[in-house]
Amino acid sequence: MTLDVVALRAFYDSPLGETARRFVGRALADFLAPVAGASVMGIGYPGPYLEAARGRAERVLAFMPAAQGVEPWPRDVRPAACLADSLMLPLPDGCMDRVLIVHALESSEDPDELFYEVWRVLAPGGRLAVVAPNRGGLWARMDVTPFGHGQPFSRGQLKALMRRTLFTPESWTETLYVPPLASPMLRGSAGAFERIGTRLNLPFAGLHVVEATKQLHRPLMVRQTRRGTRFIPVLVPQANGAATSRWAAQRRLSSARSSR
Repeated sequence: MTLDVVALRAFYDSPLGETARRFVGRALADFLAPVAGASVMGIGYPGPYLEAARGRAERVLAFMPAAQGVEPWPRDVRPAACLADSLMLPLPDGCMDRVLIVHALESSEDPDELFYEVWRVLAPGGRLAVVAPNRGGLWARMDVTPFGHGQPFSRGQLKALMRRTLFTPESWTETLYVPPLASPMLRGSAGAFERIGTRLNLPFAGLHVVEATKQLHRPLMVRQTRRGTRFIPVLVPQANGAATSRWAAQRRLSSARSSR
């Protein structure tokens, strides 16, 4: 299930959303800090976290899926966000240095195709960061946050997905051990929850934050793709002065061969 942009904005404007922004932003600090001169892209609802890259990266773009909707981002300057099909990004190959996926993977209709498309637009040596709800965590089991909608993932499922789509996981962080409840006391203790959960490596963190690199050598694969072929008729002159389309000529040739 995909939440719309209004619900996502309302969540991040709430105290619980501010807690999520703080701890997920901390987990992404090493990914977004060294981006001077780089091209950075976010897919899903990345605005709350891409703010850290503004002013340092050469360009920062946000692509929001059609089912979710789009809002102006950043709000204070010329917008750098647009509505796009996350499985068919309007970008050339190898044009991005870093890609962040947040609020997109759990609602994607085809996670493999999403990762293949990210692989395509990443430059050689490019890096990917994924924020995904943890199947064993409370944030995936309660629909009071956006992370409680859609498909959660275990660590093993994310590793298999990345390796299947030619990414090499390099660092792994779990965050949001605090229960997603609208309690000021719990929010005030969020730092203690994080320290204890991280130190003891507890299994009920709310989110996975995974960083991976693009594998440079892509093997030849046979897989179904969403990219269709459009036939453009081309008129071909005939001996009798008439004209027919090349496509029709090819159809007749194929029919003749199949009847032999």
